[in-house]
Amino acid sequence: MRAAGFGVTAHKIADVRPLKAANRVPEALWSCHTAVVEGYVIEGHVPATDIRRLLAERPQARGLSAPGMPPSAPGMDIPGTPYEVVLFGAPGGDRTWRQH
Repeated sequence: MRAAGFGVTAHKIADVRPLKAANRVPEALWSCHTAVVEGYVIEGHVPATDIRRLLAERPQARGLSAPGMPPSAPGMDIPGTPYEVVLFGAPGGDRTWRQH
C-alpha cells in the first residue's frame, strides 16, 4: 500500500476479532488484515486500484473485502487463482465490487 501512495500506520494486535467486530466486518468476509481508509474498512489483500475506485465513487457502504487469503491478491503474489473483492455494508446488501 505504501508503494501505491497510501500512508500506512501498522498496529500488531494479538486478537483481531474485536477489531473486525467493532468495524462490522461480516465474519464470512474476514481476512488477515483490517484497515480504515477515509472512513471505509478495508479487509484483507484488496488491490490499491479497488481502494482508489472506492474513494473516487464513495458508495454508501462499510468497505471492501478480499475474503480469506486469495493467493493471487497483492502481497500474496501466487498468480493464477481468480478472486473477488466484495463491497459490504451497502444498503442493498453485499455485492461483488471487482473480479480479479
